[in-house]
Amino acid sequence: MKLYIKNMVCIRCKMIVAEEFENLGIDYLSIELGLVETPNPLSDIQLAQLDKALNKSGLELMDNKKSILIEKIKHVVIEVVHYSESRLKTNLSDHISNKLGYDYTSCIPEYS
Repeated sequence: MKLYIKNMVCIRCKMIVAEEFENLGIDYLSIELGLVETPNPLSDIQLAQLDKALNKSGLELMDNKKSILIEKIKHVVIEVVHYSESRLKTNLSDHISNKLGYDYTSCIPEYS
């Protein structure tokens, strides 16, 4: 199951999310900026508990497709600005499109 989390912008955020998952006894496969993958779907109770725990740190679960897309774009920009060793070989809009698999002008997924 993929869970999208708003406001994850740094490594410290990843540590906070990992800690909350562990505190709640929820298994996860991976944690990236804005995204956590779990091996199994979470129950409504687990989702509510997780959202409440994340809110204490200024983070929140997202389920709105437009908000998720905006967060994905933000994370690509953060990655380019803060974590990239080299300059982009394409313009930023093309890089975002390629990285996310979306047509930049229409925001319609090119593939699923």
